[in-house]
Formats: sequence, structure tokens, C-alpha cells
Amino acid sequence: MEIKKIIKKLESLGNKKDLEGMARFGINPENSFGVSIYKLRPFAKEIGKNHELALKLWGSGIREARILASFIDLPEKVTEEQMEKWVKDFNSWDVCDQVCSSLFDKTEFAYEKAFEWSERQEEFVKRAGFVLMATLSVHDKKAKDSDFEQFFPIIKREIYDERNFVRKAVNWALRSIGKRNIELNKKAILVGKEILEMASKTAKWIAKDALKELTSENVQKRLKNKK
Repeated sequence: MEIKKIIKKLESLGNKKDLEGMARFGINPENSFGVSIYKLRPFAKEIGKNHELALKLWGSGIREARILASFIDLPEKVTEEQMEKWVKDFNSWDVCDQVCSSLFDKTEFAYEKAFEWSERQEEFVKRAGFVLMATLSVHDKKAKDSDFEQFFPIIKREIYDERNFVRKAVNWALRSIGKRNIELNKKAILVGKEILEMASKTAKWIAKDALKELTSENVQKRLKNKK
């Protein structure tokens, strides 16, 4: 399918009310048609996997086209250079999260970028680092516990960042790692308690929210049954 036809289709799928709703949830409405993820996923299946087309869609600068690009791209063809170029273009949490969870966390550079990006100062680049930690803990079934334990010092290092989209991603990473299995759950709870003692409102929010879920009856029951 030609890129012009894809963009035309995206425009036709757009909805002004959806666009207004997205803005209320903190999604950047710039260069957006207001197409929901629920419409983009079926469209991506209709298009099929295509690396070259994904690059062109990203180059359009359109929000929905960029999310669509992450759905149709091939992880094995994604280069480190491409990842660096795309992450610098992130200007909204939804694009960041969809690209990281649908594409970047399946590349050979995922763990490396989780570390690198968590040290960067740009808000959505740093968020991307922690989103990778969170989604890898869910999607990488072959990983060892030690692969995720190495993220705990990074989480503790960044708990002072008060920016909304960063702190929520740090919280997400801690919760996701702690829900992978019972052993990581115990270690994530200990990390959460350590963070709770730190003199920072942001740290306390991250810790309280994570501990509430990680120690909940539902999570504990599921992890014990899984074991």
C-alpha cells in the first residue's frame, strides 16, 4: 500500500471528539487526526509488515502514522541509528509507549537502550528507557531474573525526577518487574521500601503506588500460583 493512500485512510479514520479526548489525557494533539489505537491495530494487520514503509510513515511526522510504523516494522531490521533517530522525535507519551512496547523492546538493542536512555535528560527519551524496562519484563520470556535486577539501581537513581511522564514510567518499571515472578516481587518490594524512606515527594509517590500493587492480594495470589 502506498504511503499517500495510508495517510488518506488515517485521515478518514480520524475523529475530532477522539482528538479532544486524547488531549485531555495528556496526548500531544499536534499533527494528529484523532485515530484511536483500536483502529490502528487492525489497519496495521491489513498493511502487513514492511520495514521500508515504516521508515516512510515515520518520516511523515503524523502521530498515527508513527504509531502505525511501529506496528508494521520488523525488529530484526531496526538499527541502533534508527532507534536513536526515532526516540529524539518522541513528543507524546503514547507514541513513546507504543513504539517501545510494539517494536523497540523486541530489538537486539533493547537492554542497552534501557540503560542509555534512562540517563538522558530529554523527558520522553528518559521515559523510553523506563518503558523498555517495563515492557521487557513482560515480553522477554527467556530473560533471567538478573537481567531485571540490574534495573533496580537505575530506578533508585531516578526517583527524584519530578517530571510527570518520567516518574510514571519509573513507577511502571518497578511494578512490572515486581509482577514477573515471586522472587522478583520480593526484591521489588524491598526496593520500594528503600525508596519510601528517601526524602522526596516523588520518591514516596512512586514507592507507595508500586507497593500498593505489588503487595496486593491479587498479585500475590497470581504469583504464588504461577510458581
